[in-house]
Amino acid sequence: MKTIKGPAIFLAQFMGDEAPFNSLKSICEWAAGLGFRGVQIPSWDGRLMDLQKAAESKTYADEIQGIVRDAGLEITELSTHLQGQLVAVHPAYDEMFDGFAPPEVHRNPKARTEWAVQQLLYAAKASQNFGLKAHATFSGALLWPFVYPLPQRPAGLVETGFAELAKRWLPILNAFDEAGVDVCYEIHPGEDLHDGVTFERFLEATGNHPRVHMLYDPSHYILQQLDHLAHIDIYHEHLKMFHVKDAEFNPTGRSGVYGGYQGWVERPGRFRSLGDGQVDFKSVFSKLTQYDFDGWAVMEWECCLKHPEDGAREGARFIADHIIRVTEKAFDDFADAGTDDAANRRILGLDR
Repeated sequence: MKTIKGPAIFLAQFMGDEAPFNSLKSICEWAAGLGFRGVQIPSWDGRLMDLQKAAESKTYADEIQGIVRDAGLEITELSTHLQGQLVAVHPAYDEMFDGFAPPEVHRNPKARTEWAVQQLLYAAKASQNFGLKAHATFSGALLWPFVYPLPQRPAGLVETGFAELAKRWLPILNAFDEAGVDVCYEIHPGEDLHDGVTFERFLEATGNHPRVHMLYDPSHYILQQLDHLAHIDIYHEHLKMFHVKDAEFNPTGRSGVYGGYQGWVERPGRFRSLGDGQVDFKSVFSKLTQYDFDGWAVMEWECCLKHPEDGAREGARFIADHIIRVTEKAFDDFADAGTDDAANRRILGLDR
């Protein structure tokens, strides 16, 4: 067995215009002061790094690594959640998702997709330059508007959607394969990869591409009412990244999984700071350890109630307290009778 690395923190939700949240150096020093040992970097935030430059210059990548290491931290992974979302966008969401891309490709879905794909190609090479083995992203969505079949979905619609999604991702996956980096799709409502079944559909559509894997975030399973522990048993071979994020689901007679278009405070399902929700983290860490997960435990903070700085401070301690340092010996070694093969045969009565 292997010991999970951590605690680490995803920086996306903490970046801002005021110190210490406005530069890589200062936010790393802040995170280290809270007890974090690693940072997951959102590649779209220019205050942290220049993705294209990190892809094209090993020297620049080493400089970024040096800033992080000087704070006593490691880069755990890069994230292209926003760019990955733009690899596949249904027209219903065009205007809203334009905000994820630079102004020069707004109102031009083809150019926006091309920009997003190029961003992912940069991310593959940048991850290689940083010496990383996994990458976090979203799949994007062509089929999400049809998740609830009314009117009934036309025959072949789902198959066509996944075939197109795979077609768009295959060149990206091949680039990551060349870089020696796994692509870990966060299984997330709003994405075409939003549960185990849809992950399997995509994996099959890519010809079981060896770089197709998962980012495990149990909070999204609480909100879907999906068994977040059984999911580990089923997909542990594909779980290459781990977001430690909490959530709760408290349905009422008025609202359930879909939330009634309410804000996050009023919804039955909402994200919470670590320890304030319903994720069974003791079992999560136990199962991941049992299955030899040796990646990072990365806190992603999203809570509609608690202040983010309090969530970060508490989250570092929470993760550290849940990481299981694996044993190097069996607990019952003291009772070992020291038998050998001949003794075992005698005990079983095989030589009589």
